[in-house]
Amino acid sequence: MSDGIGLNIRRVVLDVDKALKVPTLLEIGAAIHNSPGVRAFNITVTEVDQETMGTSITIEGEQIDYDALVRAIESSGAVVHSLDELVAGDRIIDYVPRAR
Repeated sequence: MSDGIGLNIRRVVLDVDKALKVPTLLEIGAAIHNSPGVRAFNITVTEVDQETMGTSITIEGEQIDYDALVRAIESSGAVVHSLDELVAGDRIIDYVPRAR
């Protein structure tokens, strides 16, 4: 684990953009699958324009190596724009929206 902080990262949600043709979702998926600590992932297309495709990627596992994960995604040709959710610790806690 090289997150630099010593967290047991269990889930990350990333905002990732890619060109329309390359890399394919399968190529990005293979890069994610081969990253340390990853047990499962979901890639959802959120936007498509003339040149790019926006995706939201949810990755779950145990002791996920965040730095290696970002390097793998970016080496496939995609771009990580932001970390939108981070879950770490002994178990996964789901987000519960506050009632206002």
